[in-house]
Parts: sequence; C-alpha cells; structure tokens
Amino acid sequence: MSDFEYLKLTTDKQVRLITINRPEVYNSLNKDAKAEIVNAIKEANNEAGIRCIILTGSGKAFSAGQDLNDRNVQATQRAVDLGNTLKTEWNPLVNAIRNSEKVVIAAINGVAAGAGLSVAMAADMITCHPKAKFISGFSKLGLTPDAGSSFIFERALGYKKSLEFFLFNEPLQGAQMEEYGLVNYVNENYLEKAFEWAHNISEMAPHSVNYIKSNLRDAMDSSYAESMENETKAQKFLGNSMDYKEGLSAFFDKRPPQFQGH
Repeated sequence: MSDFEYLKLTTDKQVRLITINRPEVYNSLNKDAKAEIVNAIKEANNEAGIRCIILTGSGKAFSAGQDLNDRNVQATQRAVDLGNTLKTEWNPLVNAIRNSEKVVIAAINGVAAGAGLSVAMAADMITCHPKAKFISGFSKLGLTPDAGSSFIFERALGYKKSLEFFLFNEPLQGAQMEEYGLVNYVNENYLEKAFEWAHNISEMAPHSVNYIKSNLRDAMDSSYAESMENETKAQKFLGNSMDYKEGLSAFFDKRPPQFQGH
C-alpha cells in the first residue's frame, strides 16, 4: 500500500477506508490530492484481498471541491483553461470512482460542495451524517456545475428543481437527498453503517457484485433491449463460475456460501 500525502488509508478485513485528509482547507482538492484518490482507488481494485472501498473525509467536510489556491485555476491576467482541469483532473477522479470494479461507498461526514459534490455522487452508495450539507456554489463563482453533477441531479430532481438548486445554492440536507434517492442512509452512525454494508458486500461473490454494479450503471444510458443484452452476457459468464456452483451447494446444504471470486 503506497504512502500518500493527502490521504489516510486503513484496511478493516477486506474493506479499504480512504480518508481525504486536508481538514485545514475543508478537504478541498488540489491537483496532487485528486491524483492520489485516483491512485488509491486503482490500488484497492488491484488488491485481491480488498472487496469494497469506503471514501470519507476528515474534520468538518467531506470535500469543499476545488482548492482555489491551486495556481492552475486562479483567474489572473493569463487565461485559465478550466476545461483542461476537468479533462485532466476532475473527470478522471469521478470516473475512477464510477468505474471502480469494487463497490465504492461514500460516508459523508460534513459538507460536500462544488466538485466535491460530484465526487460524493460518483459513489455507488452513500451514507451521511444528519447534519451533512450538499451545496453547489458554482453560480457564485460565475461557473456551471461540472464533473457529472448536471447528469446526476437532473435525473434525480428533474429539470426545474435542479435549476433551482444550482442557481440559488440553497444547501440540501441529508434527509432531502435521501428523499431524492441520492443518499441511501442518514444517521449519526453513518460510518458504522458504511462498514456494515462493506463487510456484507465483501462476503458476496465478487464477479456478481461487479456485474450488478456495471449493469445498473449502463442501464442509465441504455435502451431496454441493450440492458437485457448486458444482463444476458453477464449471466452467461456468472453461470459458468465456481462461485455459482458454490452458491447452489450452499443453498441446498442450508449453509452460508463461501465465495472465492472464481
């Protein structure tokens, strides 16, 4: 496991906990911090002993988004290419989370703002503290939501409520996000719940978990027929796996299955 400057990494059984550790700047992310999260996600995916990932923040915030002290985004006399910042930093970060073969659970400890909101929303499942707040903030800077936020919120809130959220920057509380289907669980024991789910996922057949995740992700942009085709291909593969044989044996033996990922 690599050493990181801006992250804390710990392992609990088969669960990797990645904690963004820049509390002095509310876990806002500079270029190097974003790259570290991408690398930490990739490392966890490459470790056979890791079955699930939890992403959280230290201190009062999950992430305040872009570190505005980063020279790459400061508007001075020279031109600033924020499109390039998205292409080379934010989009790869969000896609590393979305495309992770292993389920990523975001445990939201506090404020998720700006592109930090996009990072949170990229996770497969989300638990959060009741006092956690979700804020856009882009219009205050003369910018537009990015890193996938427009896609996620329009589908969850609809056009009109999304426009209201992004224009006026009124925070959404955890309970509201749960009503919109953007958060799974809101409680003070949000991190404990994230670990409970992660440990449960770790006992499931890895390929099954991966296909459930990828097929649901793909279904957002697929037709009914395309989605059925994806399911058929996945089921063909899984039906030939040793884990399916183990699942059947366990069912008939009335015992918990012992999946190995084969």
